[in-house]
Amino acid sequence: MRSWIKKFTQATVAGVVLFGVTVSAQAADTIKVGVLHSLSGTMAISETTLKDTVLMMIDEQNKKGGVLGKKLEAVVVDPASNWPLFAEKTRELISQKKVDVIFGCWTSVSRKSVLPVIEELNGLLFYPVQYEGEESSKNVFYTGAAPNQQAIPAVDYLMKEVGVKRWVLAGTDYVYPRTTNKILEAYLKAKGVKAEDIMINYTPFGHADWQSIVSDIKKFGSAGKKTAVVSTINGDANVPFYKELGNQGISAEDIPVVAFSVGEEELSGIDTKPLVGHLAAWNYFMSAEGKENEAFIKSWHKFIKDKKRVTNDPMEATAIGFKMWVKAVTKAKSTDTDKVEQAMIGIKVPNMTGGIAEMLPNHHLTKPVLIGEIQEDGQFETVWQTDGTVPGDAWSDFLPGSKDVVSDWVKLKCGNYNTKTKKCSGQNF
Repeated sequence: MRSWIKKFTQATVAGVVLFGVTVSAQAADTIKVGVLHSLSGTMAISETTLKDTVLMMIDEQNKKGGVLGKKLEAVVVDPASNWPLFAEKTRELISQKKVDVIFGCWTSVSRKSVLPVIEELNGLLFYPVQYEGEESSKNVFYTGAAPNQQAIPAVDYLMKEVGVKRWVLAGTDYVYPRTTNKILEAYLKAKGVKAEDIMINYTPFGHADWQSIVSDIKKFGSAGKKTAVVSTINGDANVPFYKELGNQGISAEDIPVVAFSVGEEELSGIDTKPLVGHLAAWNYFMSAEGKENEAFIKSWHKFIKDKKRVTNDPMEATAIGFKMWVKAVTKAKSTDTDKVEQAMIGIKVPNMTGGIAEMLPNHHLTKPVLIGEIQEDGQFETVWQTDGTVPGDAWSDFLPGSKDVVSDWVKLKCGNYNTKTKKCSGQNF
C-alpha cells in the first residue's frame, strides 16, 4: 500500500511539473501585444478604431509568420475613458498578462497616468496621437505629432494664407489642450499678437451645451479682424460643438475652425454639410494619394468587412509604430524592452503620404504636416502641406523652461538634457 501511494505521489508530482512546463511552453509560444484603448466612455468614439487597427496589424503579421518564429497574441483591455484605470490596466497587462509591448492611450491625461507604471515596470508603450510635447520617456515611443508637427504649422498657415488676426484657443480641460495653448499663446505673442486678440476657453470632457460659448466666439469674431478658432476639443464633445456652429450660422468663411483632434472617424457620425471649409491639421488624410495609402485602406476594409469605414491619422501612426516595433524586435532578436528600445532608433518605414517615417533619438518621428478642408462627404481636401517631413521636437522652442532642453536616448541617454546646465533633470539610463 505504501509503495502504491509513493508511486502515485511521484506520478502526480511529475504530472503537475509536466503540466506546468507545458503551460509555460504554450505561453512562450506567443508574443503578447497589449491593446490599451477606451472601448466605452467619452473617448470610445476615437479609440475603438485604434483597437481594431492593432488587431488588423497583428492579423497581417501572423499571416506572414509572426515575429521571431512566434505568433502574436492580442491582449485587449478597456480603461473606459477612466484615467486612473489606465494605470491599473497597464500594471495588469505587464505584471499579470506578461505583455511584451503596449499600443494605447489617446488623451495625454491617460498617457500621464500610464507613464509612472510603464517606467517602474520597464514596459514599452507606443503612443499614436498628437500631443503637447514637453515629455520624452525611455519607455515610450511617440508616433503622433509633436506641437511643431501640427499646432505651430497650423497657426502659421492661418496667419499667412488666411490672414487671421484674432485667435480663439478652445480646448477640453486637461493637459494636452492647456499645454498646447500655452505654447501657442507664447508663439502668437512672439509674432506680435496682442493679449486682447487671444480668447482662451476650456470645457469638460463630454461637454454638450455649446450655445453660450459659440455665441461668445461669434461676438469675439465681430470686432472687424479676421478671427479663427484653434480647436483642441477632444472626444464626443466635438459633435455638439460643430452642430452648434452650424446652428448659429458660423461658416468657414466667417470664422474658420482648425481642429487638432477631429479626423475622418469623428466626422463620420455627423452631418458635415454646415462644416464644409473648416480645417484640420494632421500628418495623414484618408484622401492622400499613393500606393501605400491605397494598400492600407484596402487592408482596413478587408479586415473590418465594411467599405464605408474610414481611416485616419492616429490609425496611420498606430500602423507605423507597429511596423517599426516588428522591425526592431527582428533586429534585436528579442522582445526585451532595453534591446528593442535601442534597436528602434533609426528604423524607417514608409508613411501613407509618399514619404518615409524615421524614429529619431528623442523617440519621435519625422512626419509631413498637412492642412485639410472638410468636404461634404466627411473627407478632407489637402490645401497645404510641407515639402518634406518635419522632425518631431519633444521640447518646445517657445516656452522658457523648455527651449534649452533636448532629448537624446542614444548619446545622452536622457529625455530632458539641459544644454545650458549640462544636466539631465529627469529619467535617464
